[in-house]
This record gives sequence, structure tokens and C-alpha cells, in this order.
Amino acid sequence: MIAGLGAVALLALAAATTAAQRPAPRLWLERRRLGARIDALLPQSQCEACGYRGCRPYAEALASGAVGVDRCPPGGDATARALAEMLGEERAGATIAARPRLVARIDEDWCIGCTKCIRACPVDVIIGAPRQMHTVIAAPCTGCGLCLPPCPVDCIVLEPVAQAAADWRWPAPERGA
Repeated sequence: MIAGLGAVALLALAAATTAAQRPAPRLWLERRRLGARIDALLPQSQCEACGYRGCRPYAEALASGAVGVDRCPPGGDATARALAEMLGEERAGATIAARPRLVARIDEDWCIGCTKCIRACPVDVIIGAPRQMHTVIAAPCTGCGLCLPPCPVDCIVLEPVAQAAADWRWPAPERGA
């Protein structure tokens, strides 16, 4: 008898704990829809530079308010501003931390053609065939570095891209100066 009452109490406690941890169904659905709209604004490079395993998990974190809009280097300032506007944040001037644009380069003398880098690249900019030399198409490369760890001969490096005159922007003045 006592064991039966204990089991019922344990089940009631488990149900109450689970219900308290779950957001209300309407709130959950609204966050999911907002996450889908945010995900549509992201560049879909799946580079993990934001600290998440892809664009969708970052979008869901943004929808829940867990992170800021300034964590997507491939999207740049334009994406950060669009996200801030969508989320109604006062960060209309949000900027991505300045970092030089990087691209992967494969040392063709050392490449053994294992294709591990091809499988790791989220934007499919590495081309080559098995047991043949590989190369990187530099223009669409996001410089995420996901191709570096799987390379068994360490023939891939990330190099900064020389800034062209057409891409140069006047730096913003420092505040308070």
C-alpha cells in the first residue's frame, strides 16, 4: 500500500517537473516560427563561426534571446542589422567584430587526395577527385576552418585575403575621441 502511494507521488512529481521545464505550447510555437524567419536571413554557410553547429541552431538561440545578433561573420554587418531590426533590438548599428577575411588554401604538393576536406566543407568550395590533388575556389570560401582538422597531412592553411580597393571601407571613428 505504501509502495503504491510512493509510486503515485513519484509519478505526479515527475509530471509536474516536466511540465514546469517545457515552455507553454503557444510560446514554443511562436519561438519556432521566429527561429524559421531568422534562419531565412542567415547565409546558410553552416560554418559554426557563431559557436553553434549550424545556422538553424543559432537562429533558435536568437529566437529564445540567448545570444546577440553579432555572431555571424559570413553574414557580416548587413545580416546583424537585419536581425536586430527583425528582433526589435536597439542594435540597429550592430557590428560584427572585425576580423580579416580568411580563405583556405591547399598546398598541392602535399595533398594526397583523401577527400576528407571535401566532406567537411559546408559550402562545397573544395574540388578534386579521390587520390587526386584538391583545390579551393577562393571567392565563396567563408574561411570557417572546418576543413583543417580532418586533413591527415596538414596541407590546408587559412590565409587572409588581400583587400581590394573596391572592398575597402573607411574605418568608423572611435567613440569619445
